[in-house]
Amino acid sequence: MTEKTGMLAERTPPPVRDWPALDLDGTDFDPVLAELMREGPLARIRLPHGAGWAWLATRHEDVKLITNDPRFGRAEVTQRQVTRMAPHFKPRPGSLAFADQPDHNRLRRAVAGAFTVGAMKRLRPRAQRMLDALVDDVVRDGPPADLVERVLEPFPIAVVSEVMGVPAADRERVHSWTREIISTSGGVAGAERAKNSLYGWITETVRSRAHDPGEDVYSLLGAAVARGEVGEQEAVGLAGPLQIGGEAVTHNCGQMLYLLLTRPELLAQARERPAERGAVLDELLRWIPHRSSVGLARIALADVELRGHRIRAGDPVYVSYLAANRDPDVFPDPDRIDPGRDAGAHLAFGNGPHYCTGAVLARMQLELLVDTLLDRLPGLRLAGGTDQVAWRRRTMIRGPRTLPCAW
Repeated sequence: MTEKTGMLAERTPPPVRDWPALDLDGTDFDPVLAELMREGPLARIRLPHGAGWAWLATRHEDVKLITNDPRFGRAEVTQRQVTRMAPHFKPRPGSLAFADQPDHNRLRRAVAGAFTVGAMKRLRPRAQRMLDALVDDVVRDGPPADLVERVLEPFPIAVVSEVMGVPAADRERVHSWTREIISTSGGVAGAERAKNSLYGWITETVRSRAHDPGEDVYSLLGAAVARGEVGEQEAVGLAGPLQIGGEAVTHNCGQMLYLLLTRPELLAQARERPAERGAVLDELLRWIPHRSSVGLARIALADVELRGHRIRAGDPVYVSYLAANRDPDVFPDPDRIDPGRDAGAHLAFGNGPHYCTGAVLARMQLELLVDTLLDRLPGLRLAGGTDQVAWRRRTMIRGPRTLPCAW
């Protein structure tokens, strides 16, 4: 029999492996994930929080299948305490991340206009001016400079705040809340306080924009609530993750710059052949270990045969985009950074209906950051070597906390 018949004899399930939260150095790949990938295409894992165990898919083909298959849903996760990485788990109604169809499309439509390719083209000149102002200050003050503090943090905050419609006076406190939410260092209490503060602020902001004709996300949501297309709780649950998502650009770009500045041949190619930087960015997006462990689970809504195993209805299932991006069947010699390869099949922004809403925005920011810093800071290099780079600890999104540079 073949798997396609759905009658393959069921294999003995793999053992349940504990996957602790690791503080990893630099851009090191998670050794637990590497071991799980070697053991087989499907593993079973137990994470630091929640209850029970979950399936884990690591192959590119299987990750794409699961993330596109309606037999694996997100909504039921909100009713369960499945094994998970985050210490605090309290999804809000309306969260796009936990919506299944048809609610997912209904919610996504409410904000889609703010993230289209056209909207990003209109935003790009404004974003470039924001970035130029930050780099002007860095150039004026001279080296050395911590590029995380001076550029990589403030630029995405400013851009995401612009897209979302966060007033300038509120941007720093909104950022402090999002930073606390993605950290695991404050535990349940710290994350709960930050979430309550952020979502309370979002609620007030959405209410205040009910009749605002603006094109920012909060205005779009306020108008959608006023028209009855989404509920207020849904609008607030939808906005939160979008606001928090700006943090990822800071840390992804930090890893990219670190790799460019520690691999002379890669930096030389990016400098000397600017037309090929897009391919370099795709390869780095594929390669960088942008998060710790795994993200959000799905629940099997029916029995599914996969790789000789029966995933039973009710079983929680995780996919690893990091592992899929290192699948040798899709990316030969996957642990090597090869800017000459076609890395367009990478899954750094996810896949399927839950593909990152802000992917076009994130890609635009990465392009602007790399282009501007390489072009305006000749001879850019780490100041003091790799030992002077401090890395984020106890966090779900990985990246350098400091990036001291000279030029």
